[in-house]
Amino acid sequence: MVTGLVLIRLASGREKLTMAKLKDIKGVSHLSAVFGRWDLVADIEAQDLTMMTNVVVGKIRAVPGIYSTETLVTTSI
Repeated sequence: MVTGLVLIRLASGREKLTMAKLKDIKGVSHLSAVFGRWDLVADIEAQDLTMMTNVVVGKIRAVPGIYSTETLVTTSI
């Protein structure tokens, strides 16, 4: 299992609709609205890095209203 955080910047005025669509994506385990340079943080889970790529590039970035993303793959130290 691979986990990560996707930092998401939204287009103005589409916040609620975009959040609703993101919550329906398989692989998004939690979604938080935040203040600062980013608007949302999505916790994601996938079987491997290839599946994580599919979630981020194929599903999250495809949602209308997503301006940009940055993905952080988590690790245990």
